[in-house]
Amino acid sequence: MIRAEGLTYSFGSRRAVDDLSLSVQRGCCFGLLGPNGAGKTTTIRMLTGTLVPDSGRVLMDGALDPSQKESKRLIGFAPQALALYDELSARENLAFLGRFYGFSGGALRKRCDEVLELVGLRERAKDLAGSFSGGMKRRLNLACALVHAPKILFLDEPTVGVDPQSRNRIFDNVKDLKAQGMTILYTTHYMEEAERLCDRVAIMDQGRILAEGSVAELKNSYGGTPILRIQVQDQEEELFPIEDPMAEIPRLLAKHPDLVSFEFDRPNLEQVFLRLTGRKLRDQ
Repeated sequence: MIRAEGLTYSFGSRRAVDDLSLSVQRGCCFGLLGPNGAGKTTTIRMLTGTLVPDSGRVLMDGALDPSQKESKRLIGFAPQALALYDELSARENLAFLGRFYGFSGGALRKRCDEVLELVGLRERAKDLAGSFSGGMKRRLNLACALVHAPKILFLDEPTVGVDPQSRNRIFDNVKDLKAQGMTILYTTHYMEEAERLCDRVAIMDQGRILAEGSVAELKNSYGGTPILRIQVQDQEEELFPIEDPMAEIPRLLAKHPDLVSFEFDRPNLEQVFLRLTGRKLRDQ
């Protein structure tokens, strides 16, 4: 549904995206992860047609360039910077955008009702967007991306600064949309979100894809060896790597009859991310 081939883009002398290629299958939730300045947002801008690459190409649904008018109807985009009119109500925000895509009359009202219901804002439809909390604005931002019923949804950091209830509502929305066959490209700094929602994940840094695969594949390839933690009575906790934790349990119990507790720390996506991108702070 989304194919990028050799994308390159520079801001002056700084190359933000460097020969990037990726492919997202229909109905897949694809996570794009990377530290600040990795090139994620620039990549999304090229994928959505708001930025023309210096080289390379993007195809939507097999044939359409994202800058073409026909492809715009396929794409919904909820940017990290909220794209809302605070002086308009939730419904007016949606209706304003829906008219750009040819909706009007009863069809427009029906579609606005549907997306407001989806994000849990039906009862606040007449309230000004400027009066909403951060979580409500994030959910309205998502509704705006969906008002024209796109087939491809781009979500750029959709849960930044939201309350736990809104965050979980957005998770449920993503799962429901994927179940309906929508293709979703999802960027986030929260590794647990990617583990929970994404079928495949690409980790990028300095404009390049460093690794791509399912969460399980990435953890197996880059996560390192599981760590066994044991606590023997009256002794300090011991830690050591172990390849097969389950096979170790009988030996562990036989060797330490006074064993108080044991725990396995399995590799997670955050460990994979840090192993690939490093621990250096990215403040710029």
